[in-house]
Amino acid sequence: MGATRLSNLRALALGRTPGRRRPKETSIPAPASPSRFENLAEAAAWYADWRTAALALWTDAGVDPATGGFREALTWTGEAVDPHRRARVQARQAFVFASAGRRALAEAGFAVFVRHAERPDGLFARVLDLAGGQVDPVARLYEHAFILLAMASLGQAEAANALRGRLTAFRHAAGGFRESDEHPFQANAQMHLLEAALAWEARSDEAGWAALADEVAQLALRRFIDSATGALREFYDADWRALDGAAGLIEPGHQFEWAWLLAQWGASRGDEAAQAAARRLFAVGRRGVDPATGRVVNALWDDLTVRDAAQRLWPQTEHLKAALALGETEAALQAANALAGFLDTPVRGAWCERMDAAGRAIVAPSPATSLYHLDLAIRELLRFTGNPC
Repeated sequence: MGATRLSNLRALALGRTPGRRRPKETSIPAPASPSRFENLAEAAAWYADWRTAALALWTDAGVDPATGGFREALTWTGEAVDPHRRARVQARQAFVFASAGRRALAEAGFAVFVRHAERPDGLFARVLDLAGGQVDPVARLYEHAFILLAMASLGQAEAANALRGRLTAFRHAAGGFRESDEHPFQANAQMHLLEAALAWEARSDEAGWAALADEVAQLALRRFIDSATGALREFYDADWRALDGAAGLIEPGHQFEWAWLLAQWGASRGDEAAQAAARRLFAVGRRGVDPATGRVVNALWDDLTVRDAAQRLWPQTEHLKAALALGETEAALQAANALAGFLDTPVRGAWCERMDAAGRAIVAPSPATSLYHLDLAIRELLRFTGNPC
């Protein structure tokens, strides 16, 4: 990174401590280097070093020493931004640290979360304040999918089996599960429930996990994926019919994420239809890749034209994961190169979360939620290239 750019980044990425106002967002030109790596082995070596730095940064600045809870975000200069404690952050960070072999840290942070967030019915509040109070006690399916994923990484089988049983609170009469927000019939929360079920299936013989994975995967194949286009929508009506028009949102990142999961599920079941669906989803997601930069845009219309040309970090990681899972090595290299541009920050281990439609990096704190996406993608890349995590 050039001295001028580094100076500008340090000036723009102003941190704050809890209680101070969030720094105003601004933008700077994004690095224009779509070919940083010549091959996946070179990319894997670079990302392994980056992951080591990121884990060190988030272990230090990303954990509240007073409570062991995980912070919401870090600025590009590595300072904490911690307005509250969301369930998804606490669960995702516990998963990341446990998967990285930092079990004591993961267990301590997750135990703090469980102690404060558990409701009388055994479900969990969505948001806590810094003292542990339940400022948003609503239980959401999305958060519970990640709580189950964290429990898988920590091997908490008894707690996870009990929590899976409590998901009946989200059951929908037409099959699947409904979310407790303004979009009750959506694919995203169920996608992460499939992810958690597969994680548990890999480590447990308890039949309920395979049954849950089968239920969600088959719902996706039957109802979520459009048979004509191969695309998967975000929102549905109560009969799982996809919403059209402005509500007919198609996110390329989720096409890739579902492709990654259905490829796994299909391979484990010998289900050729699931494998074919994964490849069609991947092809749809590729419609959202800017050929000039290799970056994945945020959204498509239902005719698969670009709806939102801005870019976030997480779809880049899902592009990489899906390409690796399907053996699409050229696309994987393109994704690895595109993703690297989001990691060009003054302190290694932070990242740019968003770029605008013109390709300018939005300077704003790096949300902890994205470390889960990054760590999974890097581990998939290391596994694909034969490098131990």
